[in-house]
Amino acid sequence: MKSKLKLSRATLLTLYLLTFIATACYSQQKDTKVEGNIKLYNNVWDEIINKGKLDMFNDSNFTQTVIIHGSPTDVVGIDSARAYYANYLTGFTEISFTIKDVFGMDDKLVKHWNFKGTHTGIFFGIPATGKNVDIDGVTLVRMENRKIAEERDFLDNLEFMQQLGLIPR
Repeated sequence: MKSKLKLSRATLLTLYLLTFIATACYSQQKDTKVEGNIKLYNNVWDEIINKGKLDMFNDSNFTQTVIIHGSPTDVVGIDSARAYYANYLTGFTEISFTIKDVFGMDDKLVKHWNFKGTHTGIFFGIPATGKNVDIDGVTLVRMENRKIAEERDFLDNLEFMQQLGLIPR
């Protein structure tokens, strides 16, 4: 009877070790997926905003039905997203877009960012004010098959409008 007990302990130990190894491997695969998503995401937005490459809005980087949740309505599709962000590139010069921090889990990312620029052109119908802006925000992101599928930005719009000189401080 004693030998059966040792065998059971040995079996349990083996199962525990196999479970530990499998869990560690799965966790490492998930981390690699998140790291790949973060790398792609950071590169895409650096190219679009800092380098003005609107052609980065393509099938390689975004899903065809990408959704940019905005105000007053959502922007849906690659072409619409490209047109939406063109407003930033035509409305501002001396642009500096910095991703301060980004982290994720599975296909979801959270990005803390900073946008700086000088309002020298038309921005969503707002004539140039010549004012400098320096605004922080957070974006919730959903990736799908290593492509950007959905984004929702959060920023202090009151502060943004005050920096543009459209609303008194």
